[in-house]
Amino acid sequence: MDNEKENNVKHFLDLIQKSRKGKFKVYIGMSAGVGKTFRMLQEAHTLLRNGIDVKIGYIETHNRKETHELLDGLPVIPRRSIFYKGKQLEEMDVQAIINLRPEVVIVDELAHTNIEGSKNEKRWQDVLEILESGINVISAVNIQHIESLNQDVKRITNVDVKERIPDNVLRLADEVVNIDLTSEDLIDRLKEGKIYTADKIQTALNNFFKADQILQLRELALKEVASQVVRKVENEVPKTQALRHEKLLACISSNDRTAKNIIRKTARLASYYNSDWYVLYVQLPKESSDKIALDKQRHLINNFKLATQLGAEVIKIESTNITDTMLKVVEQKEITTVCIGKPHFNFFKVILSTSIFRRLLSRLSLSNVDLVILS
Repeated sequence: MDNEKENNVKHFLDLIQKSRKGKFKVYIGMSAGVGKTFRMLQEAHTLLRNGIDVKIGYIETHNRKETHELLDGLPVIPRRSIFYKGKQLEEMDVQAIINLRPEVVIVDELAHTNIEGSKNEKRWQDVLEILESGINVISAVNIQHIESLNQDVKRITNVDVKERIPDNVLRLADEVVNIDLTSEDLIDRLKEGKIYTADKIQTALNNFFKADQILQLRELALKEVASQVVRKVENEVPKTQALRHEKLLACISSNDRTAKNIIRKTARLASYYNSDWYVLYVQLPKESSDKIALDKQRHLINNFKLATQLGAEVIKIESTNITDTMLKVVEQKEITTVCIGKPHFNFFKVILSTSIFRRLLSRLSLSNVDLVILS
């Protein structure tokens, strides 16, 4: 009875906390030039006409004439000026936004990295701070900046995007809107000089702005919005006892490349199912802190950090038996799906080369737990 009362109080406190936070809307697009900033400024004008106190926190027009013209008539919060490495630079003034307390603030370039010495390393962290202050935020980001899509984008474009946002940030959004254009329309905009200046157009056409690449990026953007809708339905439609709530377990080794792949792909699954997820590393005696190679240890720490940024809880256990440890964690955390890498990697030779793997499969199937082998 006491537990029930405690849960009711906690639920009510959660509701109060949620109502105090600002609402978060994100425009996403498959690439630069689809019109995210333009749409945000159009929305700002509409809000202003309807008596809403809306201000521009940070906008990057990239000197696009039609976008720049939309700034006319919109109140802009002056940027913070910083002297860095011999140059006078500007950043969004987070404190000024919080002090002014507009009802809605427009913040562009969500994946931006702040100048060294700023309070927060990333702009998305600035946005979370503004939301915590009860201010509503409208922001924008390109699909290639989403952390778990990093490898997909690299495969499609051959570009390793350095500025990325954790998937968790998008999951916090109350509304995600995809600004969709066909590849033909986007390339036409580029040729007309509406995206880049004349000297950059040919380079862009030869590299990022190829029809087949745009098509694949467009598909990623549409899938991302579809998964956001699934999450919204899961969160807002009352759950019945019949629904199984997914919990995922990603099992990694000290193999850096494989581990990153497993973490990112499990993050995508967790994002799609709106589920809790965990990353398990079983430390065998040969990989104890005094025996493991320094580069492997560094990679492990980086992968734990990546998993945490993507919303996972990291579990590190010292053991001589990988399979039994996995099964214990599955039971303790009530896991519904276990994700592992392809069998030919060293970590899984232990469980795949003997009857142990059959035992793992058998135990998981008895518990109604799915096993996903990621390519």
